[in-house]
Amino acid sequence: MFASYLIGLREGLEGALVVSVLVAFLVKSERRDRLPSVWAGVLAAVALSVGFGAVLTFTSANLGHTGQELFDAVASLLAVVFVTWMIFWMRRAARALSKELRGKLSDALELGSTAVVVMAFLAVAREGLETALLFFASAQGATTTAQPLIGISLGVLTSVAIGYGLYKSAIKINLTKFFTWTGLLLILVAAGIFKYGVHDLQEAAILPGLGTPAFDLSAALPADSWYGALLSGMLNITPQPTVLEVIAWAVYLIPVLILFLRPARAQFTPAPAA
Repeated sequence: MFASYLIGLREGLEGALVVSVLVAFLVKSERRDRLPSVWAGVLAAVALSVGFGAVLTFTSANLGHTGQELFDAVASLLAVVFVTWMIFWMRRAARALSKELRGKLSDALELGSTAVVVMAFLAVAREGLETALLFFASAQGATTTAQPLIGISLGVLTSVAIGYGLYKSAIKINLTKFFTWTGLLLILVAAGIFKYGVHDLQEAAILPGLGTPAFDLSAALPADSWYGALLSGMLNITPQPTVLEVIAWAVYLIPVLILFLRPARAQFTPAPAA
């Protein structure tokens, strides 16, 4: 549930920031007449994201065992690619996000209402599609109860509240620190999703080693315990992972953490000519 909450919070906050910047720009520019166009684009993006999630779920549920495992594996690996790109992109672009969006909206306003709708739709749709894919991938290795859906819903609602608070200037948070800490947690989640994707490929007989566990922690980490369910749902940590799963987890986690924690290089500014 926590992993789903984190995905909903992180992705939802990015979308909420986008919407709050667009709305604030229109209000300050005294162009409130264009607000319906922004909300139309946002609602269209939300509908697309929900539909995408439904298609993923329906497709997976109507495949045979091997096909379902392969489909889930591809979805998991794609989710890992998207979340890794998103983490590093937001780390680099968070500070300039507001300025970039305001510039794009200024151009869209000159073109008319349709351009504003499309601009708002594209700005939110990327976050929504990523959220649907990440949620689908993370929920595959979790419990079959409604907890993942509750978690992501609470995360999105929290992000909406934060976005509204930022818009009203009622709260102020350090977005750089927020995206750094949530980025670290999402890297752990992504490592678990990658591990689960490898497991699905083994279930589909694409990769070998399904019957070769690396270790057995069933006694210390019972699957029916609350902490076992927590670690499984949050980080896809299971009592009997295969050797290949453990290797995949480490191969993803270690280099990505090193790259993420590496200090950003300071840009070199040449001295002016004498």
